Amino acid sequence: MTVTDADAAGGQSGTDAIAPSRTVAVVGASTMGQGIAQVALLAGHRVRLYDVAPGQAETGAGAILTRLERLVEKGRLEEEARGAAALRLTRTTEISELADSALVVEAVVEDLDVKQRLFRALEEVVADDCVLATNTSSLSVTAIAGALRRPGRFVGLHFFNPAPLLPLVEVVSGFATDEDAATRAYETAKAWGKTPVRCADTPGFIVNRIARPFYAEAFAVHEERGADPATIDAVLRECGGFRMGPFELTDLIGQDVNEAVTRSVWESFFRSPKFAPSLAQRRLVESGRLGRKSGHGWYAYENGAERPEPHTAPATEPPPHITVEGDLGPAGELIALCREAGITVYEEDADHGTRVLLPSGGQLALADGQTSAEFRDVVYFDLALDYRAATRVALSASEVTGWETLRQSIGLFQALGKKVSVIGDVPGMIVARTVAMLVDAAADAVAKGVASPEDIDTAMRLGVNYPVGPVEWGHRLGRAWAHELLDELHARVPTGRYAPSLGLYRQTYVRTKGEQTS
Repeated sequence: MTVTDADAAGGQSGTDAIAPSRTVAVVGASTMGQGIAQVALLAGHRVRLYDVAPGQAETGAGAILTRLERLVEKGRLEEEARGAAALRLTRTTEISELADSALVVEAVVEDLDVKQRLFRALEEVVADDCVLATNTSSLSVTAIAGALRRPGRFVGLHFFNPAPLLPLVEVVSGFATDEDAATRAYETAKAWGKTPVRCADTPGFIVNRIARPFYAEAFAVHEERGADPATIDAVLRECGGFRMGPFELTDLIGQDVNEAVTRSVWESFFRSPKFAPSLAQRRLVESGRLGRKSGHGWYAYENGAERPEPHTAPATEPPPHITVEGDLGPAGELIALCREAGITVYEEDADHGTRVLLPSGGQLALADGQTSAEFRDVVYFDLALDYRAATRVALSASEVTGWETLRQSIGLFQALGKKVSVIGDVPGMIVARTVAMLVDAAADAVAKGVASPEDIDTAMRLGVNYPVGPVEWGHRLGRAWAHELLDELHARVPTGRYAPSLGLYRQTYVRTKGEQTS
């Protein structure tokens, strides 16, 4: 951040961060508004906390001061800094008192009409150089700004809850947003110690748009009777490397909240099958099982209820040897792991594809979007973020799969120190189809100018704690991997949900063609 003479005098010049000497107003004194106000306060600004509800601004300011006191008690804030921050915080129910603000951030109810009326009133009060920002997570930034006299200074500043703790801020440019306003908002969030990412005004922005498959594919596997929630959660955590599984995470978020976001994104994309909501989750919401807050969601929480255990296969003997044809692609690390476990590995060249041949005469193959029922004797195994670090691996088989082939497959992964969950014969399994859809969603967003690859990966790592950003994950797996898996899935579920996006197609085909001709 550069502080100019104009800044020191109380003005603002250029596209630098808003100077700490300038006032920041936060409209809405609920939890999110309090969090944003606290962030601005600790960055050195005078903060005016505004709420039209009687007593709400006073209550919100009190909650902020209490949190600052706790930071002092924990040794994370000096008493002198707390006292100075307290003096810079004012509360008001009069919108006219926001007149000297250089930035106004709104965090009120998610209602387009309410937000438009609020910002029209603000325009009559603040100076022309004041940046107006909304913290909306579900409404169009462009639509809110459409009611304004000067929509160019309007921007989305989407903080994640709790705002003082979570680093990510999505800086959203509406259709009419000036570059100067977007840059000032970006630099200000950065100066506040946050990690901002830029994105266009698209439904769900970055995180809520790209994260939909993480929930949707887990719910789909459950609806297809492929596995129970506890097993799906365990596989995504222990094999996929995600911090939480989608069933436990949506119970924490609230099923009503998560479903509302999914439905909003789906509706905003004109009911695209890519974003279709889950009927199973709809029934959960209709039954009042909203998750932890209601005592029951996918899991029970009342009266100290115990979490169900994931399906884990009983111990069995590993095969004495295997034959690997090809290099196993993303699962290549398994060759070294098998040898370390004392299993003899014979390697042979393959003209097409890769597979593991078992002594039973059956085959073991990495999930590719096909099903075991299509073949005589095949067991599929799921994708892992890191096969060496994974503690669980899922296998899928059908009624035509030989028992000895399944038994040897189970024993093989158990010999590598993995727990094994046997699931139904669902194409793409659990981790593989989820990751392929995330890679596709990211490629589609990049192709449509929603955000840069770097900002997408940053947003998904910081916003929802993904172990790897989807763009990077796609690169690790190989340019054609996600496209080929989704192509197979689309052939088996031809609803359009799994059709590879044009962005993924270009990323796969154009680069591969270029390599072939170079």
